[in-house]
Amino acid sequence: MTVLQKPLTNLQLELLQLYSLNLPEEELLAVKRLLARHFADKASSEFEKLWDDNGWSNDTMNDWLTE
Repeated sequence: MTVLQKPLTNLQLELLQLYSLNLPEEELLAVKRLLARHFADKASSEFEKLWDDNGWSNDTMNDWLTE
């Protein structure tokens, strides 16, 4: 049996509570999509911030592709 060395995060605890509800497959899929969309939007926002903060352009991306 594996023993956890770190406590669960607040997100993990919340998800455990949610998934203990035994949701129908359709609702479970909706929750998975919601979580995926949330984290994709967050990653996209962070990338846009990096793009703006660093003055990157399409030329920057093309340079990276040819390195």
